[in-house]
Amino acid sequence: MRNDTDLGPSAVASFVRGELAKSLRSRRPYTVNLLLGGMDPITKKPHLYWLDYLASLTPLPYAAHGYAQYYCLSILDKHHHPDINYEQGLKIMRMCTEELRRRLPIDFKGMLVKVIDKDGIRTVDWEDSKPAASA
Repeated sequence: MRNDTDLGPSAVASFVRGELAKSLRSRRPYTVNLLLGGMDPITKKPHLYWLDYLASLTPLPYAAHGYAQYYCLSILDKHHHPDINYEQGLKIMRMCTEELRRRLPIDFKGMLVKVIDKDGIRTVDWEDSKPAASA
C-alpha cells in the first residue's frame, strides 16, 4: 500500500487485523467494527471479512452491520446460497430494505448499494422511496 503495491482482500484484511491488534496494546486503541470486501485479482473470487475492535478476523459469505443486522441476517440466512447471481442478490437486498422500512424503530433513510465485482466497484441505482407493505 505504501509502495504502490496492489494487495488482495485477504492481505488487506490481515494487515488491518495486525494494525488493530497493535492498537489494542496502546494507550488509545481503536474502537471499530468493520466489514471489508473485495475481489481477488488472481482467483477472480469475491471475499468478505468482518473485523471487530478486538482484532478478530472472520471470512463471511454475507453480512449486515449495526442495527440492520438484527433484521436482515435472518433473511440472508434463509435466502443466500453459494451460487447466487446478481439479480437474486438485488432481490434479497430489496427484501432486506422492505424489512428495515417496516420494522426498524428509527427513521429509515434508505440505502446506498454498491457492487464489487471483477469490473470494479459501482453504485447501483436503488429506488427505495415506496412505502413498505404491512406484514
